[in-house]
Amino acid sequence: MSEIKHGRGYVYAIQYHIVWCVKYRHKILVEEIDIRLKEILIQIATDNNFTISEIKSDFDHVHILVDCSPQHSVPSMIKALKGVSARHLFKEFPKIKKQLWGGHLWNPSYFVATVSEHTEAQIRTYIQNQKVK
Repeated sequence: MSEIKHGRGYVYAIQYHIVWCVKYRHKILVEEIDIRLKEILIQIATDNNFTISEIKSDFDHVHILVDCSPQHSVPSMIKALKGVSARHLFKEFPKIKKQLWGGHLWNPSYFVATVSEHTEAQIRTYIQNQKVK
């Protein structure tokens, strides 16, 4: 179960399962790009005071399990994760920009679901089993 945390006047345990896709579902999340993406996403989370407790990609999409405080909104976390990671990956791997006409790495949509103590283990297992073929 997610750790119960204390804020000033409140107690919380907030987790989200978030998924988003590469634009046009191009299968570019391979080898060093995949490794670097995960490093970048973890750094973005750290810089913005939330935690990615699970992360896995499957060639054309990313699954993460996020622990955050009530001050974090899902849209602002997604904006930071997708925007900053795209900028870094395009800079570090210019070849992927050529594969994605229009200059966008990520599809603008995403999936998000809240996670409870009853579903956390299932979601962790699901994320860990991505790209296992």
